[in-house]
Amino acid sequence: MKKLSLLFCLLVIAARPCAGADEYTLGPDSQRHPGVPRGAVTHYAWTSKIFPGTVRDYWVYVPAQYSKTKPACVMVFQDGESFMKDDGRARIPIVFDNLIAKHEMPVTIGIFINPGVLKAHSADQQDRFNRSFEYDALGDRYATFLLDEILPEVAKHYNLSANPDDRAISGLSSGGICAFNVAWERPDAFHRVLSFIGSFTDLRGGDIFPSLIRKTEPKPLRVFLQDGDHDLNLYAGSWWLANQSVASALAWAGYDVKFVSGNKDHDMLQGGAILPDALRWLWRDYPKPIAKPGPNYSSDQRLAILDPGHEWEMISRGFQSGGALAVGPKGEVFFNNRSHKTIEKLSTHGMAAAFPTSVPDLKGMVFGPEGRLYACEAPKGMMAYTSSGVASPLVQGSDCDDLAVTHDGGIYFTYYAGNSIQYMDAKGKKQAVTYLLQPNSVFLSADESLLYVADTMGKCVWSFQIQPDGSLGAQEDFYHLKAVDDSLYKTDTPAQMAVDTLGHLYVTTHLGIQVLDQPGRVVTIINSPEPGIPISGMVFGGPDLEDLYVAVGTSIFKRHLLRKGVLPWAPVKPPVPHL
Repeated sequence: MKKLSLLFCLLVIAARPCAGADEYTLGPDSQRHPGVPRGAVTHYAWTSKIFPGTVRDYWVYVPAQYSKTKPACVMVFQDGESFMKDDGRARIPIVFDNLIAKHEMPVTIGIFINPGVLKAHSADQQDRFNRSFEYDALGDRYATFLLDEILPEVAKHYNLSANPDDRAISGLSSGGICAFNVAWERPDAFHRVLSFIGSFTDLRGGDIFPSLIRKTEPKPLRVFLQDGDHDLNLYAGSWWLANQSVASALAWAGYDVKFVSGNKDHDMLQGGAILPDALRWLWRDYPKPIAKPGPNYSSDQRLAILDPGHEWEMISRGFQSGGALAVGPKGEVFFNNRSHKTIEKLSTHGMAAAFPTSVPDLKGMVFGPEGRLYACEAPKGMMAYTSSGVASPLVQGSDCDDLAVTHDGGIYFTYYAGNSIQYMDAKGKKQAVTYLLQPNSVFLSADESLLYVADTMGKCVWSFQIQPDGSLGAQEDFYHLKAVDDSLYKTDTPAQMAVDTLGHLYVTTHLGIQVLDQPGRVVTIINSPEPGIPISGMVFGGPDLEDLYVAVGTSIFKRHLLRKGVLPWAPVKPPVPHL
């Protein structure tokens, strides 16, 4: 009987909730204390242009220790009203007051932003609520909203630091994935992320993040994640499993990440209790910069492409547009300087030496086997230039967009207005070889057996087999590109292409330079040297063709890779890939 009674008592005790683990009480850092300097909170309203017509409230917390003579750190909170309430679960103004007073985080201005609402015209019509559109969507639209609208507006009144190490961003649920996405898109602006019960699920494509994290070149981010094992499990996925997957991917990719798990639902009970410690972890070692992590797995595909000793290096800047790039016979790189209406050559020291000709605007250019430079010149059509600058028209009155020249002098070019891909043989005979709705750029495979065609929608790269007569066959939407919400509709992101000797295809996209293996899979994404600005040109160059050159905005950058490019007139048969 005593054994049964003891067993019964043990079962009862086991069935009781553990007060320390389950109740998640708010600690002393979430309470007001006498003598602690109190910051001030000011309310504002904003009408956005990036999210047209939407209105929202936002609040700015300024700590008592703030001085306009020194730039203050910044922390942005989505669903801001819930974070700033003194009787809520987060109580950020109280927590900031306590931690700043104890020097456990720097002097930080808090910006608390509510999601936008498009107000209906009358009382019998419903408003449009932008929360999921702004928070769950991938892409840089919300980051642009913060950086172009809210932060500049707050900076009119306060001295805000522009250093990304001095900036943090946070949110819960959809606001949590939003916070991560902003830093992911713009690591030049935010380095610290705090996400509670983040919605890394398929509400608007956020479930892609674990894959992107594993494939994309690391970024200088520090990330704190929290979720409970009783979080939502519904049509968009499991929040609990999704947060574990994101945490696992970040750890695998070498990031400074901490994932705190609990047993609560989709709420801030645990998040509020651990928030002071989360902030301490997020700001620890400040002002030591947050470094770009190094991959820690020998099976990491990025290690086979990216040279850890080389980052992007600026070669030239200050012209209207980088436009088209082309590699010459000795690996020298030529570019279209639209400011001067010239084709120029980059020297070994990065200085531009004039290529003797004058052109108004080039969309694409490439050298041929005999040393001539072929280009799509608006509005003349396709032109050929000798080294002395003599220009000869090849196809007149054609809205040529991009072109590729074979080793025997054949030319493939896209004709956007006619929705076609044209081919002209070495004798000048021209024919339409296939039709696509919106063809953009073209490129030859390393061995010239295939023609790659990118369309302006950016969802895939088409692969065609080149037939002996120059016609195209065996069309497949072969190369599957990673794409996110708003990048599918960006018309300012041209898809430039290049190939290496292993048969990998390099494609410029909104996400960066996506590297795809021969079977058509994205294995690596190389970060753009200037986040938020489209890459308008790309080519392998240098004496050994191991430098990747890109034109971004008004600048040209290069980066040494562990791969080697292929000259357009010197085809190479790549090895059999791992299938």
